[in-house]
Amino acid sequence: MTQTAPFRPFETLIDGTRALGLLREAVAGADDGELFLERKRAEVLAFDDGRIRTASYNASEGFGLRAVCGETAGYAHSTEISEAALRRAVETARLAVGDGGGTVADAPLPTNRRLYSDDDPISGVEFPVKVETLQEIDAFARTRDPRVVQVSATLSASLQEVVILRPEGGAVTDTRPLTRLSINLIVEENGRRESGSAGGGGRLALDGLIDPAHWKAMVDEALRIALVNLQAEPAPAGVMDVALGAGWPGILLHEAIGHGLEGDFNRKKSSAFAGLMGQQIASKGVTVLDDGTIPDRRGSITVDDEGTPSGKNTLIEDGVLVGYMQDRQNARLMGVEPTGNGRRESHAHAPMPRMTNTYMLSGDAKPEDIVAEVKDGIYAVGFGGGQVDITNGKFVFSCTEAYRVKNGKVGAPIKGATLIGDGATALQKIRAVGNDMALDPGIGMCGKAGQWVPVGVGQPTLLIGGLTVGGAAA
Repeated sequence: MTQTAPFRPFETLIDGTRALGLLREAVAGADDGELFLERKRAEVLAFDDGRIRTASYNASEGFGLRAVCGETAGYAHSTEISEAALRRAVETARLAVGDGGGTVADAPLPTNRRLYSDDDPISGVEFPVKVETLQEIDAFARTRDPRVVQVSATLSASLQEVVILRPEGGAVTDTRPLTRLSINLIVEENGRRESGSAGGGGRLALDGLIDPAHWKAMVDEALRIALVNLQAEPAPAGVMDVALGAGWPGILLHEAIGHGLEGDFNRKKSSAFAGLMGQQIASKGVTVLDDGTIPDRRGSITVDDEGTPSGKNTLIEDGVLVGYMQDRQNARLMGVEPTGNGRRESHAHAPMPRMTNTYMLSGDAKPEDIVAEVKDGIYAVGFGGGQVDITNGKFVFSCTEAYRVKNGKVGAPIKGATLIGDGATALQKIRAVGNDMALDPGIGMCGKAGQWVPVGVGQPTLLIGGLTVGGAAA
């Protein structure tokens, strides 16, 4: 399959010298700003019940021009990369600067680090091979168990190429592949239907995802979860101890705590964690990081969308709040350094502080000992959707796989369990941290202010005392 030529906008679309001149005009008297240029291609194939339901391919390109003055940012974007479009954008961006008087902040330090390949994952595998793989997944899943009545599988791949031009003349580039395979099964027995899902991916080629050994294991995992749920009993309700499994349950950490540690919420004092720097906000033994530097991971970025190299940033250390995630604007206004967390969905969006891969480090407890500590509660190992209020940290999460635990013994699976609480209190109620930290398989997407970006999560097995569990009446 033919590879597309690399994205070189200053050679093929717009004169680089003129673009720099217009950027400097836009940020004259401003505190910061940049010209963000992007080309993106994305392909999605969805197979549902024996046939291709969706086969889409999208290609887009454009630029975003930003001028920052104090707390205000002027932002203009266009899908047309040309001198005329850029001139129009300058007029809009200048509205935020006015008479200005600021001095543009120093540029980010450069990096030669490479965290992932710049090969195009879409063209790396022929289209017929992708379709055949989805057909094989459907057929295989149905042979695994006669109770399988519906199979859905989605294979997606994209390549985002960005060029970030700074007013002092430096240009930063990054080429970001992203792939994912998701499988969902529905099983039926005696008129009852339940589902199970599995997925994975990262900043990788498609080869590993479509390897039969890989997707067959994913099918078996989705089937296992579906069959567990087929036997599930109504969840109990009340305040009880909760053991959380390793890996993907870190999504609760991401939502209930991670968003509250983003710089903009804390600068505006709208976070439950605002003003608590240096204070003990979690149980001792709890250390939380946001790390965009892990090779090939879904949430990793060589540089953020302002050109700052991504970092391995400690947020909570042994229970003490030691850092927030920062983009350039909020870092400057708070008198700290950027942390490489300025992210945006596309050229049509301004950057803001966002998570990358957020996880809790391992402790020293054995997972089996943690579960054995639960006298009357649940063991939750899979999560679906959740909602969080950043201002108070209150969250509600639904469990996709959970079990009743009594006197340290894991009992029947339960259905319909939700976990209810707030991040600040939950951090203080962590009673044990396992030695089995794991990252999620590469399926996370994070939404904030209408923008979506890929992220990673992770944690070891945890014991949290006294969470509210919503379910059927006890």
